[in-house]
Amino acid sequence: MSPAISTTETQRVAIDLGERSYDIHIGADLIGHAGTFAGLPTANTGVIVTNEVVAPLYLASLRAALSGRHARVLDVVLPDGESHKHWQTLQTIFDRLLEAGCDRKTVLYALGGGVVGDMTGFAAACYMRGVPFVQVPTTLLAQVDSSVGGKTGINHPLGKNMIGAFHQPLSVVCDLDALRSLPDREFSAGMAEIIKYGPIADMAFLGWIEDHIEALMARDPAHLAHAVRRSCEIKAQVVGADERESGLRAILNFGHTFGHAIEAGMGYGAWLHGEAVGCGMVMAARLSQALGLVDEAFVERLKRLVVRAGLPVVAPVLDPARNAERYLELMRVDKKAEAGEIRFVLIDPPGRASMRPASDAVVAGVIARSCQPA
Repeated sequence: MSPAISTTETQRVAIDLGERSYDIHIGADLIGHAGTFAGLPTANTGVIVTNEVVAPLYLASLRAALSGRHARVLDVVLPDGESHKHWQTLQTIFDRLLEAGCDRKTVLYALGGGVVGDMTGFAAACYMRGVPFVQVPTTLLAQVDSSVGGKTGINHPLGKNMIGAFHQPLSVVCDLDALRSLPDREFSAGMAEIIKYGPIADMAFLGWIEDHIEALMARDPAHLAHAVRRSCEIKAQVVGADERESGLRAILNFGHTFGHAIEAGMGYGAWLHGEAVGCGMVMAARLSQALGLVDEAFVERLKRLVVRAGLPVVAPVLDPARNAERYLELMRVDKKAEAGEIRFVLIDPPGRASMRPASDAVVAGVIARSCQPA
């Protein structure tokens, strides 16, 4: 399989949700062009929500592109990082909207990574009981995962993304040029969300990633374009079939149950979300093996690819005295848990995922093995 997307053309992936349907636009040099936003509402006010890292890079370009659509274009610049994804930062957005007299036709634009996208979407879902918003993701992770599908929210000290709402954007704009400015660590974090689509839905895509990982890590435009598009296609299919995560959509959380425990246990921001998910996928694969769903060869194959993407595969010790118990405590707060029973996204077989419980003893064994260097 070779890249089938030109680096000069804009591709579209449709999210089919009836009256809430929208397109994901994938291409180069999209943020600064007014035509990118053609067809969106021309409300009196547009509000760009971004952060202190992204603002100097892209805020002026987006403001210029929107100046013909809105009589005024305002902005809210948030602090950067997962550690700021909480109520107090969300209140900053509401303060700006209310102080500016924004009405229910105001359009919000989320310019940034997953934290900005999740918080802007949640603010849009809540303000005046719902205003429109547009996702303009500037990180690889956000382009292939968090900006697509309408899941919005903030963190709570006891659990990640436990407070939020489903609120679909009007459009998602994936400007591949924005990926050039990403630090290497952030880029690797995004690779975790690309890799996950192979084991859960498309083993041919996993093979393609393995064959082209060096080009992807070098940020070759054609290879990146293909990886982003294929990831969005898979997510679009899943979201279109299960918008509110009542069943099938949960497979997109492969690696996330372990990963969210790592993030919460270490303190949000200590590991990037994609780093925790990368390690969490290896842990989930080991649990799949322990339950007889995959063989050791598959686990090692996935582990090698995660390492090649620059991601950790040795899990952190969250509590030296009671490490497994601490992991289990945190995972019981996971959104997929039911009546205190942890339900894991497992590979069954490679190329397909399912939700299953596992005994604490088996999970504890996987945790113990995962926290030991190879």
